[in-house]
Amino acid sequence: MSKRPLVGVICCQRNPEDPVQGVAERYLKAAPFVGADFVLVPSMPDIMDASSILSRLDGILLTGSPSNVAPNLYGSADAGDGPFDPGRDSMAFRLIEQSAETNRPVLGICRGFQEIAVAYGATLRRDLGEAGRDQIHHTEPGLPLEGMFGLEHRVDLAPRGVLERVMGGPSITVNSAHFQGIRDLGSKLVVEATSSDGVVEGIRPASGERILAVQWHPEWRVADNLNSRELFAWFGLMLRGASMKEAADFVAEKAAQPG
Repeated sequence: MSKRPLVGVICCQRNPEDPVQGVAERYLKAAPFVGADFVLVPSMPDIMDASSILSRLDGILLTGSPSNVAPNLYGSADAGDGPFDPGRDSMAFRLIEQSAETNRPVLGICRGFQEIAVAYGATLRRDLGEAGRDQIHHTEPGLPLEGMFGLEHRVDLAPRGVLERVMGGPSITVNSAHFQGIRDLGSKLVVEATSSDGVVEGIRPASGERILAVQWHPEWRVADNLNSRELFAWFGLMLRGASMKEAADFVAEKAAQPG
């Protein structure tokens, strides 16, 4: 029996009083749609070596999290809004850097999107859930998950971009559960998706690494969402050695087949 690709899923620290390294199960349930096995990567850089861990993996999944990227990491003097998770920050940036150096695929989701953005020189804003915006990107705090992920909006996919090819059209509807987003993109990233109010929702490096991130949550009820299944299938093809374009073409061609 052939081995399936192995994906490292980054952990977050939960329950600071008695610290626990964990991942929401909804991310792990995406594994069948990727066609890979998932293992957890603790965000404990003081005792975990990112390079050694990555040498055993075919790719990395950077998940969303209740915590935010520390503002000093993108040059902000503002103390910002926590909670923060410095171990996660450190581990994520090491994994992104070394994945780029070794050409391993990385898929970032929500906080993972923000980590990839900051790693490539972008800065963040923290006002996307404020009332009074034409489009809010996060519900009021305290709602159950069903309500939080029930907030949806359209994103426009960049013409001739990777996501447009994977999704098979110029726009899709996504859930929205983020207070933070990109303020200044910088010069090292390509925009793959944008919401109607101009907020960047999808990015990849301009330098061509097999790294892509989305601000929404494709892992939420993935079995019920064709676009999410296509995104994870695309990631799975890259784990098996395909380029971004090759994987996107394969997903698009399969979707176009009758039946």
